[in-house]
Amino acid sequence: MEEDRRPLAQLFAAVAEERDGIATEPPVDIEVWAAKWWLEGALVAVADGAIVGSIDVQVSRFGFGEIGMAVAREWRGRGVGSALLAAAIEWSRERGLHKLSLSVFPHNDAGIALYRKFGFVDEGRRVKHYRRASGELWDALEMGLLL
Repeated sequence: MEEDRRPLAQLFAAVAEERDGIATEPPVDIEVWAAKWWLEGALVAVADGAIVGSIDVQVSRFGFGEIGMAVAREWRGRGVGSALLAAAIEWSRERGLHKLSLSVFPHNDAGIALYRKFGFVDEGRRVKHYRRASGELWDALEMGLLL
């Protein structure tokens, strides 16, 4: 929904501030991100009227979806990621997608465990793929789920 743009961008910025879970690092211009946020395929988790997690499915013209997810730190380990991932899988199946794919940092043990719990498998590794603000080069683990 249109009114979700700013809260989605704020959640994204908060997760980016941690500098270890998603590719984007601060500074995140919340207004710019809110304006360009693609709402089609964006699913949210809400608690006490606030967005505490989001997952988006970017649908390709080739029949697969690329997912990205963010959960507020204080809501991790409480089932939010599982609920979001289950909803994204259902949403994708309803639209006839044949596969979901994602990239995750190899040190993100909780994320990798979550994805494996839902049947995602390792499909490859992009070596030194992301240049971080610190100058470090981080690998990315590629995972996929056939629907």
